[in-house]
Amino acid sequence: MLIFLRVVYVLICAGAAVALVQNPAAPAFINSNQGVFFVLILLMTQIVTLIDIVFPRKRLDVITAIYFGLLVGWLLAFQLQYAAQAFMTSVGVGTEKGVDGKIENPVARVIGGIAGIMLPYICISFLLQTKDDFRFVIPYVEFAKEIKGGRPLVIDTSALIDGRIADVMDTNIFDTELIVPSFVLEELQNIADSQDKNRRTRGRRGLDVLTKLQQKPKVEVRMLEVREKDDLAHSVDQRIVALAKRMSGRVVTNDFNLNKVASVQGVEVINLNDVANALKPRYLPGEQLHIKVMREGESFGQGVGYLDDGTMVVCEQASTLIGKEIDVVVTSMLQNSAGRMIFGRLLNSPVSATR
Repeated sequence: MLIFLRVVYVLICAGAAVALVQNPAAPAFINSNQGVFFVLILLMTQIVTLIDIVFPRKRLDVITAIYFGLLVGWLLAFQLQYAAQAFMTSVGVGTEKGVDGKIENPVARVIGGIAGIMLPYICISFLLQTKDDFRFVIPYVEFAKEIKGGRPLVIDTSALIDGRIADVMDTNIFDTELIVPSFVLEELQNIADSQDKNRRTRGRRGLDVLTKLQQKPKVEVRMLEVREKDDLAHSVDQRIVALAKRMSGRVVTNDFNLNKVASVQGVEVINLNDVANALKPRYLPGEQLHIKVMREGESFGQGVGYLDDGTMVVCEQASTLIGKEIDVVVTSMLQNSAGRMIFGRLLNSPVSATR
């Protein structure tokens, strides 16, 4: 459709250029160089097409802000010139008669010309800076982007670093827009630029996950520019909660503290740990697990290992087996929004032997 529109526009411009250069009332230098001026006029009219091709993605709110800014600016400039001319005519300052006998005021025209340049800029600048706070309505028709699915999901930094959000979106469970605020992206970049190797690795992982989400054809990711000077003193978690509340959205995170803060303020939270725990198989007391002991536990004699899904397994009497693979018998399990933890003992321990 766009190609057809552009072809029609070129044909119309070509016809208009022919009519201009072949006009008998045109100046002599145009009539003597009709071919040159035809090409020049045609090229000048295609600047608009070139701009349209170079900038294919356009935002309706920006276009609307520019349109209304020009309209309001020129209207104010006209009113200012009219008021200045009426005032100066009433006091008899700078008035003179024109060729047609009408009273004119050159000073008022100068004021109107300057205002016609300044006021549109001021209006456009004001509307572009406040476009998120106003909805532009053109008589009874509101041009708003249609957001698919339910309420938008505001993504936390921890959810991007965790990476499971990409796998969750692959399941098509959530059919809604993902919002990545600018301050979350800034925090992620700061982590990726950290001097600490572990933090730097986590930050880069978060950026890779964000890129992966943007490349998914079925996932709609929107980078939201948030510039609120009043919120600069607040933490990222507080700003996420405030943004989700303002957008009537939900927060996606695996941060236990953010989960609590958002819940207290009445904002719904999708905790990735809760989602993962709901889908994990249940480990009952007496079941056996095979793990590799990675480090010592907090209590004396405990060894800590991890399952493939990241679940922590605390085994009694395994602190001396660091680096070895062992069989563990499950004794109990602790599960909450912070994650899941399994407690057990060695398969061949004296306790298990007596049973």
